[in-house]
Amino acid sequence: MAIEPYRRLLAIPGVWSLLLVGLLARIPSTAVGITLTLHVVTGLKLGYGAAGLVTLTSTVGMAIGSPLSGRFVDRLGLRPVLAVTTLAQLVFWSTAWAMSFPVLLASSVLAGLLSLPVFSVIRQCLAALVPVDQRRMGFSLDSMIVELSYMAGPALAVAGVTMLGSIWTMCVLAAGLVFSGTALIVLNPPTRSVEELQTPGAKVSRRQWLTPGLLTLLGAVSAATFVLAATELSLVATMTASGDTAWVGLAIGVWCVYSLVGGFVYGMLPRGLSPLVLVGAMGALTIPVGLVSGDWHWLVLALLPAGVLCAPALSATVDTVSRWVPAGARGEAMGLHGTALLIGGASSAPIAGAIIDGAGPNWAFTVAGAFGVVMVLIALPFWRRSGSPVEAPVPATA
Repeated sequence: MAIEPYRRLLAIPGVWSLLLVGLLARIPSTAVGITLTLHVVTGLKLGYGAAGLVTLTSTVGMAIGSPLSGRFVDRLGLRPVLAVTTLAQLVFWSTAWAMSFPVLLASSVLAGLLSLPVFSVIRQCLAALVPVDQRRMGFSLDSMIVELSYMAGPALAVAGVTMLGSIWTMCVLAAGLVFSGTALIVLNPPTRSVEELQTPGAKVSRRQWLTPGLLTLLGAVSAATFVLAATELSLVATMTASGDTAWVGLAIGVWCVYSLVGGFVYGMLPRGLSPLVLVGAMGALTIPVGLVSGDWHWLVLALLPAGVLCAPALSATVDTVSRWVPAGARGEAMGLHGTALLIGGASSAPIAGAIIDGAGPNWAFTVAGAFGVVMVLIALPFWRRSGSPVEAPVPATA
């Protein structure tokens, strides 16, 4: 059966519960950005420029806080970090609705800095639970779960603001984030395997693992999310210009399904591919999408080749990071991976937006895809110097 390898993966003790909690815990986190945006626009009655500024400050905080949280998890353990960040999110989201714009702007930086490290923690713990030879499948399944979270979180936030208003939506979001942190605290998944815990570990120097090869890999990670975010914005702009705005949600949903199918198939392959190959191919296959014009159905179909590579490309980067970095620094490395994802997504909006306004959405597809290819070409020489990833010990699963 095609599903059998996934059944064996989910039979590993702790994996099923970790992925289930990961799905539920990520949904509130994916709703943060759009909730802040809609609150500033509809609640404070300010423009989208002000909303974008708040989102930017929050993103900057998250980009800085992600590796810091991972480093504290490596040193202090999971529960202390989750307790502090959960309390911080409760305080911010239960009071943000009453803040003036300047106070909200300043507080969003601190809230981002102390954001729940849900994404990096789930990946770090998954690497500890799953044997090396099954990690590719594990991270592929995790990428599919992230896709589902992003399909649900922002949509629920928009529905909440529309039906309940931004104040009540923020209160619900506060409850959701507290649930996420509490669930992870109760579950308390291991951040290192049994063998890694039994091996006497010296202090891990950052120079040992933060190599030029890893830095250029993180650059490729940023390029991947740049391509994805720019593609989404270009798709929306193209369909809006042609009068097909009512079908934008369906088009993005189909595009997400492509990624889910690609992740499912990639996880079952007998051998994985280099993340640089996957990111470069996704970028190269995005370039010709700009040539498609006319019916939006053809545009969505043209996204198929690059779309099926989304989840495989991102899961391959996580898998490589987990293999290249020693267990004692895995939390910080996963945090840096999360920062790279944020940088790529945040930088794409203004750049792709400027291209769309100046040359049209078709050129935005081309430029985004070309950027992904160029970043991979820059990373390639450093990748070869890095040598083969160091295999981590296989964790005991019984």
